[in-house]
Amino acid sequence: MRNFPLRSLVLAMAASAAFAAPALASDRRGDHDEALTAVEQREALPLTRIMGIAQGAVPGEIIEIELERDDGRLIYEVQILARTGRVREVEIDARSGVVLRVEDED
Repeated sequence: MRNFPLRSLVLAMAASAAFAAPALASDRRGDHDEALTAVEQREALPLTRIMGIAQGAVPGEIIEIELERDDGRLIYEVQILARTGRVREVEIDARSGVVLRVEDED
């Protein structure tokens, strides 16, 4: 299972907007690049869509997002500081945007 921190995803998305030349695609390296590639190949929804889905399931402030591969399936894990003060985790299918699970963090 691989983790893709939110900061890496945001940086990768910003970099892709600034440097969308095909020649750079062969030079990509790192986890954030794998996440960007998944979005480009439509294996994962863009982060902005995932954030909206997560906050629809649990209103509050997003504090962390990870993109993981679990048995070949990409899943976003979104941690949200809910309005109740509890940290909740929302698991979302990266391709379809379906909320798979919502649970309290320990």
